[in-house]
Amino acid sequence: MKKVTKIGIGIIAALAILVIVAAGYISLALPNVGSAPENYQVSITPEKVEHGRYLAYHVMMCMDCHAQRDFSTFSGPPIPSTIGAGGELFDHSMGFPGVFVSKNITPFGIGDWTDGELFRLITTGVDKNGDPIFPVMPYESYGKLDSVDIDAVIAFIRTLEPVETNHPESKADFPFNLIMRTLPKKANLTKKPDPADQVAYGKYLVTAGACGDCHTKFEDGAYTGDWLAGGRSFEFPDAILTSSNLTPHSSGLANWSEEMFVQRFKSFQNHDQLHKISQGDMQTIMPWAMYAGMKEEDLKAIFAFLRTLSPVENHIERYQAKHQ
Repeated sequence: MKKVTKIGIGIIAALAILVIVAAGYISLALPNVGSAPENYQVSITPEKVEHGRYLAYHVMMCMDCHAQRDFSTFSGPPIPSTIGAGGELFDHSMGFPGVFVSKNITPFGIGDWTDGELFRLITTGVDKNGDPIFPVMPYESYGKLDSVDIDAVIAFIRTLEPVETNHPESKADFPFNLIMRTLPKKANLTKKPDPADQVAYGKYLVTAGACGDCHTKFEDGAYTGDWLAGGRSFEFPDAILTSSNLTPHSSGLANWSEEMFVQRFKSFQNHDQLHKISQGDMQTIMPWAMYAGMKEEDLKAIFAFLRTLSPVENHIERYQAKHQ
């Protein structure tokens, strides 16, 4: 019996050593995406800044997360005074493994970052210190874009007015603080398709908007559903929101026309008409007011791409009240 006990203790000790070694390797060697590009400088031109503004506000949604959202209003539009200044909280109440706070991306927050460090952060999820950020920012999607679009966003945020803030640091729970270090990977940049190729360009825009992050079922830390078939759930205090099916199935967009799709977005152009939310009213995290600023030809391209997806049957109950 003593011999068996000693063997058991030895196995446990060996496993403990392996865990410590693995944790040490992950902490010290990962993430491994390479150094930030040196001597990388983004030229700031009016055209580039305006294109970056369009992407940041209406496609990539940078200015949606890097602000604090007003969820007393339908679709939670960002509070104007906080846009770019960050401070939005993503925590356990939303099912996140830790407490994460969006960063200030005005010059007050990123003024000492090089363009190369910003480029690496956006496309790989690794900050200037070599540490990973939480993937609520869809850096994997951004890492599949054209560098001209990333440069435009960098040029734009360089022109923002500095806003002084004092946000707390994000903190991931154990063991996700280690898992998070394994997630970043080198960027796989692509050339932006010609808008004349509507389907290819639409797919590019869907990637830029990271639509699949919300419109794909996600459970226990992993995507478990068909891409863009909906089914991901989000917690609200009194209800559960579930994302819509975007595939051309009757449970999704099969009965939608291009005009219906475009007008669904454009109906939110007038931000003053966004209604206030009362208890029990349907709410959404979909930033309709910001997507409403997307160009009609871009919305049409997205719709054209969505029509090419394989139809997936997934009937969604979009908003389900919690029983008190």
